[in-house]
Amino acid sequence: MSTAPSSAPSSPGPGLYDPSTERDACGVGFVAHVKGEKSRGIVEDALRVLNRLAHRGACGADPDTGDGAGITLQLAHRFFKAEGLRLGFDMPRRRRYGVGQVFLPADPAARAACERIFEEVVAEEGQRVLGWRDVPIDARVVGPTAKKVMPVFRQLYLRLVRVPPSAYERTLYVIRKLAENRVRASGCDPTGTFHVASLSTETIVYKGLLLPHQLAAFYPDLGAADMVSAIAVVHSRFSTNTFPTWDLAQPFRYVADTGEINTLRGNVGWIDARKS
Repeated sequence: MSTAPSSAPSSPGPGLYDPSTERDACGVGFVAHVKGEKSRGIVEDALRVLNRLAHRGACGADPDTGDGAGITLQLAHRFFKAEGLRLGFDMPRRRRYGVGQVFLPADPAARAACERIFEEVVAEEGQRVLGWRDVPIDARVVGPTAKKVMPVFRQLYLRLVRVPPSAYERTLYVIRKLAENRVRASGCDPTGTFHVASLSTETIVYKGLLLPHQLAAFYPDLGAADMVSAIAVVHSRFSTNTFPTWDLAQPFRYVADTGEINTLRGNVGWIDARKS
């Protein structure tokens, strides 16, 4: 799937071929069970799809640092509850808690400040922090460029208190936006590393400045037997109008995009419109 032209309109080539129809864009795929049954197979199939989208991604001078790759899955209750109990959290029943996938600064002081702000916002919104989980990673699989700017990965577990089910996601949305804005305003994250990849009772996003084949190796969680889902969205990024960063890898929280804003054809069109 692609939408972004790679070249301006040109004269037709031989036969029916027209170079102006060529496109370079990200790769996106999804796998789902039509009856909503969660399984390990959906996750494995999605990772296989992602690996086959390698030609739709890109890398720069460092061949081991990709423009970005990621996957969105349903929150695997059995997996996350077991991890929470292992860490001593007072785990509630399914859907009464949310998990945030958070990118944090490498600097310990900046990281502590971001976490403190996040926890303060959760408390102010009447919800309860259950604790933080360090996300297991294997940094050996990423390239030197990605490693140089790699954030710290932690998951925030929080319990929803006195919130009706219809307001779960809205409550977490408000918490996320308040935390992001407050971190930005505080100046405690001068590198701009703080990023909430997802915060939900329903889904979670694993992503990064990775090549498609690196994703599952980088995040061992994705290989866990209890990491199951009935849906999965994968994305391999082809960055043409923004520099690749850890936070710009996709999928985003609700979408995975294959198009580009500043296409060459669009720019040429604007120039033609102003020739006079």
